[in-house]
Amino acid sequence: MDELIFFNPGDSIGKFHDYNEAVSKAQIYREHHDIEDGHVLVVKGVSDDSQSFDIFLADNKVSHLESPENPDTDKPYKISKRF
Repeated sequence: MDELIFFNPGDSIGKFHDYNEAVSKAQIYREHHDIEDGHVLVVKGVSDDSQSFDIFLADNKVSHLESPENPDTDKPYKISKRF
């Protein structure tokens, strides 16, 4: 089952159209910033027109308990890979 998670798109570390490039950049980011395993995420937007992959830090996720769903401030993503 896909895990759905919400982020503010402005918190993205990077946006890529190629999955392999996103994974590579996420690995490099994690190594250069000495971040623990599982804290760098490659995610894909859930909208039908989403053809890109974003990189986020897990700590930047938005909880709907803290912030009600608002398309201007948060957006749903599916986790593709954790680093």
